[in-house]
Amino acid sequence: MPDATIDPVSSHPAQAALSRRSFLVLTGAAAAVAASATSATAGGLPAAGPVAAHGSPHGHPHGSPAAARRAAVAFLQSATDAYPTLNTGARLPQSYADELGLFSTAFVYDSALAVIALLADGRRSAEQTARTIGDGLIYAMEHDPGYSDGRLRQGYNVGPYTFYDGNPQPYGFVLPDGSANIGWQFGFLGTAVGDMAWPGMALAQLFARTRDRRYLDAAVRIGTWITTTTWSTQPLGGFSFGVNGANEPVPNGSTEHNIDCVAFFTMLRELTRSKAWSKAADHARAFVDRMWDPAQGTFWTGTNDGIEINRFPVPLDPATWSWLALREKRYAGALDWAGSALAVTDDASSPTSQLPDGERLSGVTFSTASLVSTAQYNGITVHPQGVWLEGTAQLATSLADRGRRGDKRAADGLLDQARHAQDVLGVGQHLGGVEVDGGIVAASSLLDSGFGFGYFQVQHVGATSWFVFGDLGANPMRLDRRS
Repeated sequence: MPDATIDPVSSHPAQAALSRRSFLVLTGAAAAVAASATSATAGGLPAAGPVAAHGSPHGHPHGSPAAARRAAVAFLQSATDAYPTLNTGARLPQSYADELGLFSTAFVYDSALAVIALLADGRRSAEQTARTIGDGLIYAMEHDPGYSDGRLRQGYNVGPYTFYDGNPQPYGFVLPDGSANIGWQFGFLGTAVGDMAWPGMALAQLFARTRDRRYLDAAVRIGTWITTTTWSTQPLGGFSFGVNGANEPVPNGSTEHNIDCVAFFTMLRELTRSKAWSKAADHARAFVDRMWDPAQGTFWTGTNDGIEINRFPVPLDPATWSWLALREKRYAGALDWAGSALAVTDDASSPTSQLPDGERLSGVTFSTASLVSTAQYNGITVHPQGVWLEGTAQLATSLADRGRRGDKRAADGLLDQARHAQDVLGVGQHLGGVEVDGGIVAASSLLDSGFGFGYFQVQHVGATSWFVFGDLGANPMRLDRRS
């Protein structure tokens, strides 16, 4: 989340293609919903079954669903181990393949997802990698160069590179003075509520699995930072967006972030038995409920000032995350709305598609604005039918968790599309200069989020983690107490 508005025609790919929670640009997420009891399959989502290549074969087929999942988990481990000579202890995974141009940036949101996905996989090596990342989050918290209040920055550097202006960044995750290598080159210095709540959930899940008290203590510090710093007393309530890199409050309130808080504080209540976390969860939940418009069947995006509701664009995330965090029947139709209103099909024959010749892929996009955007990034026009693979996997995960008639078939169809993307897209990309395989790309073709940043056809830790959740039927926003 950079601390300035992002220019969609930036001269550098990385300055345009930022994480889905662009600081001061993405003020939250919401999803219009339909209070329908029918499955999302009615909205034009792909049916389950093998995906044909529609032409010359491309890429690297991974075989069975189990083999595809193992390849995805291996990608998460490769992202964590991308700079072995520099990072030998606690560390974070590089979020995107080198080809995006964000170099070795590790976003804490992606790191948190990787932790939970690796725990869901359950194998010993995966759990060890999850602990390594969890230790990296704690290290970043305890070795911030400017603060000691439990905050995490939006992103960190985890490997060496030379920036576009020729300025070298020669270090790994830990600087020579022992401080965490914060992502100052791109301005990833702010701290947002959502980007705190997800690491908090990851650390809570690590504690539930390992009973290592360090993880719970760190999660409580994160929760305390959120409640102390961002508790809003404005009419809409909830938790505000966070602080920018200069530690200045950002007054925006995000529906998505407050859903994150409900999930995170509920975990803390279960683990600590402190009623204070119930109060915090209720405060966030009240904001989410206020964003619901029964006439339109919509969770609005959030607020820019704590007073007025922001109603456009309408993104996907709260449609999926509201179910995973709340499991509230009156909001369950959000998934059906997402499967219909945000359904897209990317076909290589389209002039703005970036798919290989003969390929076709279906899923969902980021927001209602994505469907009509004509923005350009680095002179390339976005594709309104580009598939957002992270969101497609989110919807699959949510449908599998909801479990209504037809939901499993719809989820399986979406996961088949993600597996095909894994086979044919992102081939030959790299992490830390080493060719890597098995990751799910962020998007099938360049797409515009509608919030001032885009997604590219580059392998991504976040998209890959959500694919793992969907494949395993794991709900990352509910505490997994397996020991």
